[in-house]
Amino acid sequence: MSGGTNPPVCKLLNYGKFKYDALKKDKEIKKAQKIIETKEVRLSMTIEEHDIAYRISNAIKFLKDGNKVKVTLKMKGREQSYVKKAIEIVKEFCGRLEEFGTTEKEPELLGRNIFVVISPKKSK
Repeated sequence: MSGGTNPPVCKLLNYGKFKYDALKKDKEIKKAQKIIETKEVRLSMTIEEHDIAYRISNAIKFLKDGNKVKVTLKMKGREQSYVKKAIEIVKEFCGRLEEFGTTEKEPELLGRNIFVVISPKKSK
């Protein structure tokens, strides 16, 4: 405790209780942390309006829970020649989620998939 005393002064304590208190403190810190998960919503080129509405409602639920949403559009076969249309579908989907989240960056083409990640808006 005291820095310059002679002989040095020390505190005796129960090591088991000390370890228990340290574990309890770590557990409280872990509980207070907010873990952000990434949920995925998959689209296709031939998706219908009802299916889009269903996926939008799921994405809104994920964003309200504080999770990020990864929107994936997978192109098959000849659909790969219509990349502009696929990007348009993804942008329109993200546009309908604008009031709940923001896109981190523009939709990107990776192989035969188009990805975009939407993060939730901060609550006031």
